Amino acid sequence: MTITVKTFLKVLLLIVVTIVLLAALRKAEYAIVLVSIAFFLALALNEPVSFIERHLPGPLRGSRSLATTISFLIVIAFLAIVLINIIPPVVHQTESFINDAPRLVQDLKGNNSALSRFVKEYHLQKQIDNFSQGLTSRLQNSSGTAVSAITKIASSVFAIITILVLTFMMLIEGPHWLKFGRQFVSINHRDHVTTLLNNMYKAVKGYVNGQVLLAAFAALVVLPGLLIFHVSYPIALMAVIFICALIPMIGHTIAIAIVTVVALFHSFFSGLGIFVYYLLYQQVEAYLIQPRMQSSRTKLSPFMVFLALVIGVSFGGLIGGLVAIPIMACLRVLTLDYLQNRHLLPNDNSTTEIDSK
Repeated sequence: MTITVKTFLKVLLLIVVTIVLLAALRKAEYAIVLVSIAFFLALALNEPVSFIERHLPGPLRGSRSLATTISFLIVIAFLAIVLINIIPPVVHQTESFINDAPRLVQDLKGNNSALSRFVKEYHLQKQIDNFSQGLTSRLQNSSGTAVSAITKIASSVFAIITILVLTFMMLIEGPHWLKFGRQFVSINHRDHVTTLLNNMYKAVKGYVNGQVLLAAFAALVVLPGLLIFHVSYPIALMAVIFICALIPMIGHTIAIAIVTVVALFHSFFSGLGIFVYYLLYQQVEAYLIQPRMQSSRTKLSPFMVFLALVIGVSFGGLIGGLVAIPIMACLRVLTLDYLQNRHLLPNDNSTTEIDSK
């Protein structure tokens, strides 16, 4: 086999371009994450924006910019109410816990509770003293860590604003992008491409809407547990659960940690109870509810949904888990279209054209 110099140079150039593109993608990883989050937010808000756009009064009807602005104001107001109701009490209770924790540990040696008798019976006073001293130093150090964490959160305000601006622009300009893209497709293939894009859009939209429904369902299911175990601020924690549950794979883990910490301020029994209650629901959702719901909305089998999540998280971490299911759903649409065009599967003409809104 003879390889010409021209072929060799083409292959070498392809390798160099691939390396440069991969390096550029690695450098732009943070920006890609922001754009991906904004894209999924735009998909989640597209239907509410379209609904408001169609029901605006009088001459304002059909104004997508106004409908998008109203939707954003509602979302921002919701987030502001949640933060106002959560941050002050959590900061106050955390400070109280840091101040009282060493004294509570020392009380184990002096009261007549069953735990205190257990400590005395097995001569654990020395271990309690060491634990108390270590706890004091750790909690003192944690105040500095908390300040550092708050600083990082404050520095991420720019990222949040960037995501909101990107989402706003995607919602407004999305229909124009679709119309502009149609001009580059030949008339003979325009209907086919439109149907294909419509199927892919419905699959991605189904995933996003399914994730929102799962998050809302999780918040409603955990609410009785918050009330049963007398956890403070149950309504605010419902909002926290809803927001965290939107994050695939690790969202509920974050929510469990937050809810358990807040419950521990009331009592150890409340913290343990809500932890077990929420953990049980998380397992049920992860292995039973989520695969079946996403399966019905993306038309993937529950096995494919779970497999997509595992592969996505393995390759791309959080962002990989976020996009794994919609990517798998789009690949399914493309594969079926390819097989139907080769007459290996019967054609499905049940789809409709993509909605310009």
